Amino acid sequence: MAASAVPPIGARLRAERIRRGVSIRALARDIGVSASLISQIETEKSSPSVSTLYAISTALGISIEELFGPPTAGETADPPAAAEATGVAEAGDGVEVVRLPAFAAAGDAAAVRDGPATAALLTAALAAAGTGGSVEVAGKRVGPVITPDEREVLTLDSGVTWELLGRMPHKHVEFLLITYQPGGTSSSSGLLMRHSGIEFGFVISGELTLSLGFETHKLRAGDAVSFDSSNPHAYRNESTEPAVGVWFVLERWA
Repeated sequence: MAASAVPPIGARLRAERIRRGVSIRALARDIGVSASLISQIETEKSSPSVSTLYAISTALGISIEELFGPPTAGETADPPAAAEATGVAEAGDGVEVVRLPAFAAAGDAAAVRDGPATAALLTAALAAAGTGGSVEVAGKRVGPVITPDEREVLTLDSGVTWELLGRMPHKHVEFLLITYQPGGTSSSSGLLMRHSGIEFGFVISGELTLSLGFETHKLRAGDAVSFDSSNPHAYRNESTEPAVGVWFVLERWA
C-alpha cells in the first residue's frame, strides 16, 4: 500500500484527546511516557510502539479499530435530532457517506452519522443485498470481502505492521494481519503491555517470542495462541526472517 494510504493516527489521537479535554501532559502522566513523545506521535514525527498505542487508546477510550482512517471533519459535533431519529442526514460535518448496494438500483444513497443508526442501516442493507453485497463507510470498504489492495495499513514503531482485514461498524474487534520484521517488538521499552479483550493469534510464517506473565513461548508457523489480554504480555521477533500472523482481539462487552 502506498505511503499516502497510511492513516494519520496522530491526528486521530489528537482529535480524541482534545475532544475529551485531556492535556498532553496529563495523558503522558497517565500512561507513563514523556509529553514530548505524545506530541511527536500526534504530529506524525514518531510512530508509537504497539504497547504505547494500546496505552494511549485505552486512556482515551478509543478502540484500535477506530484508528484505521483519519478523523472526520467536525468529529466532535453532535448529530442533528432528525438524523438520530431517522439515521439519514445531509452529508457534512460529522456525517459519513454510506453506500448501500441494496438500494443502489433505486438510485438511493444514505448519509448517516457513524452511530447506532449506521449499524442498523448497514445490517438492513447487507440483509437485502445478500452475502454478495459490499458496503463502504466514508469511502472505506468494510466488507464482506476485502482484497489485499483494499486493506488499511498501520506502520508502527519497532518494526511492526498491522493490516486491517475487515470490520463491522460498532463491533469492537481487531481482525489484523500482523508482520514483525527481524528484531521487531511490541514494546520498544521492553515492558509488557496489558489491554482489554481476549486475544487469539495464528502464526502463518516465521517465529515470534511471546512473553506472557512469567512464561516465555516460542511461536512457530502453525502455532496458535489465545489468552486474556489483561495478562501482561509482549511479542518480539528474535529471528532473521519476518514473522507473519493473523490476530483477532475481541473486546469485552459490559
